[in-house]
Amino acid sequence: MTEGNFVDYVKIHVFSGNGGKGSSHLHREKYVAKGGPDGGDGGRGGHVIVRANSNLWTLLNFKFKRHFKAGHGEHGSKNRSTGADGEDVYIDVPLGTVLKNTEDDSFIAEITEESQELIIATGGLGGRGNWHFKSPTNQTPRYAQSGLAGEEKNITLELKVLADVGLVGFPNAGKSTLLSVMTSAKPKIADYEFTTLKPNLGIVEYRDFQSFVMADIPGIIEGAAEGKGLGHYFLRHIERNATLLFLVPADSADHLKEYGILCDELKRYNPELLDKDRFLVISKSDMLDEELMSELKDEIESNAPGLQFMFISSVAQKGITTLKDKLWNLLNA
Repeated sequence: MTEGNFVDYVKIHVFSGNGGKGSSHLHREKYVAKGGPDGGDGGRGGHVIVRANSNLWTLLNFKFKRHFKAGHGEHGSKNRSTGADGEDVYIDVPLGTVLKNTEDDSFIAEITEESQELIIATGGLGGRGNWHFKSPTNQTPRYAQSGLAGEEKNITLELKVLADVGLVGFPNAGKSTLLSVMTSAKPKIADYEFTTLKPNLGIVEYRDFQSFVMADIPGIIEGAAEGKGLGHYFLRHIERNATLLFLVPADSADHLKEYGILCDELKRYNPELLDKDRFLVISKSDMLDEELMSELKDEIESNAPGLQFMFISSVAQKGITTLKDKLWNLLNA
């Protein structure tokens, strides 16, 4: 999937159908000159329904179609015949989609289960026919109800990537390279910051035909929680990950300080993110000799006891298999 095809934020406009009018018909036959009221009810207007579809990964389809209108209910007719209901409109979205009211940014729902359906715009009720209004004192009512109008809404769709492992790190920390090595994904890789502007997903193949999903999130910078850089645009994707894999490059000036800044940004955005399993990886470790690696290991263990970490090199394929084992154990602990 190319970067331009990953769409995770769209606004749509939806209309539900109007209810049909009730009929004010009076029964007439060859030998029944003055029959009673027999007007049928109007049909219900069509709903606009959001439906989960696990085969979708992005909101790309909404780049080309953003207006959805359901059918109107048919009018009632004679012999108490109810009008047909308006045609419902189904909007398929990927799992992990959050729905909000565009006007006030209020939360509506989130779609997380396959085949989950949610009515976001209810069709108007059909009007009642005149036979509902007959009484001993009004045996031939010549009036019926009009159908209720449908709803018109502006809805915002936000996709939060559903992945087991999320890669967290500063720009140019080696996240995309690691994803390309551990999965079949082909993210854009270059030696400059903010190469990745959209999340990339890849499936990590594990032993015995088992697998898990890894997401490469665009790089975080200090102040991201306040909207600097790409800000909230990508931080919301991390909320869905079960395990967070922090990447700090071996040539960093202060590895633990960089890790602390990343944790602080996540905490300021959403403190619950730090309740997830965390694992620190020192990437690009092919730049270190055994002596430097030993010194760095002692420094981390003494200043951050209990922190799980390891050294890897995506280019040299060093520690990749061990990393898969550790991530699998964390996901299935």
